[in-house]
Amino acid sequence: MGEKVLMKGNDAIAEAAIRAGCGAYFGYPITPQNELIAYMAKHMLDRGRIFIQAESEVAAINMVFGASCAGMRAMTSSSSPGISLKQEGVSYAAGADVPLVMVNVNRGGPGLGNIAPAQSDYLQSTRGGGHGDYRCIVLAPKSVQECADYTCLAFDLADKYRMPVILLADGLIGQMIEGVVLPPENKQPKRDWSVGNMKDRIGADKAARHISSIELVPEKLEAIVKERFVRYEKVKAAEIRFEDNGCADADLVMVAYGTCARVCLGAQMLAKKESIKLGIFRPITLWPFPYDALGKYISEGKTILTVEMSLGQLVEDVKLSAYEASIKTEAGGAKADIRLLSHACGVIPTEEEVFAKVKEIFKK
Repeated sequence: MGEKVLMKGNDAIAEAAIRAGCGAYFGYPITPQNELIAYMAKHMLDRGRIFIQAESEVAAINMVFGASCAGMRAMTSSSSPGISLKQEGVSYAAGADVPLVMVNVNRGGPGLGNIAPAQSDYLQSTRGGGHGDYRCIVLAPKSVQECADYTCLAFDLADKYRMPVILLADGLIGQMIEGVVLPPENKQPKRDWSVGNMKDRIGADKAARHISSIELVPEKLEAIVKERFVRYEKVKAAEIRFEDNGCADADLVMVAYGTCARVCLGAQMLAKKESIKLGIFRPITLWPFPYDALGKYISEGKTILTVEMSLGQLVEDVKLSAYEASIKTEAGGAKADIRLLSHACGVIPTEEEVFAKVKEIFKK
């Protein structure tokens, strides 16, 4: 166990990426993730690795694509509007089965919006974001420690499944300072499929490797994409992560991630003083979402309160959990009681507000 140090969330992500074997970082400044790019600018070069401040977000994601094809663990980071500009490149990476890690420190939107914390990029992250049929694994930390832990996990999952992985942290998580135990140094894993590493192509293995997302024959492209979705099913079977805090015997279950999960913890403590049992269900993988685990509580008839810093995005997956659990919402069948407390554009719910909403629900 290493020594605990105080770090900002953005800095913890950057240092963890370096320790995870990230060999190349490409980015473009935007608040509230600028500490991350600044940290990489100093410490990647200090360790003899590649850092480039690209001329744009579009250039940055395509540099990540190229470096990853060449065999490096590569990463980029940005915030909301910058992530939008990167989506075409992420789609190309997904279509070519190229692993990469992208960090989104979510800010208020749409448009330029503001630099305050938000969670309104949920659907963009969990539904692909770019064109075509593909998925990204999405990890959502709620603390600085998890910023470090899930950054390392993101690189491992990207390599394991050869797909993009998104670390989705709202602006508050990126800016807060907490104690963190940093991970040990890790080495870049060997990528037998990459176009790089000329030493591997001496002798019997001289064939050039071609990595591309294009296939002009519709039937062939469909077969490739279907095979990719078989791999996505393996991700669903093995990589779903969530946190269950007192949901089994709760009178009401709050569903939240990131900063909102921390707010819900405060509401849970307020409720305990009044002998009200509140549970917190926190999805850690936003994709794949833990439908079955949450659906179990919905099927038991528990009231669900979704708390999010977006105007009804996470709640769509909560409703899908009800659907997956075969809960009928039409007249004549059992009804899933799913409520929503939401803010957006940098407005953060308070624990008192959440608890007041809980008491309002119980009165009805």
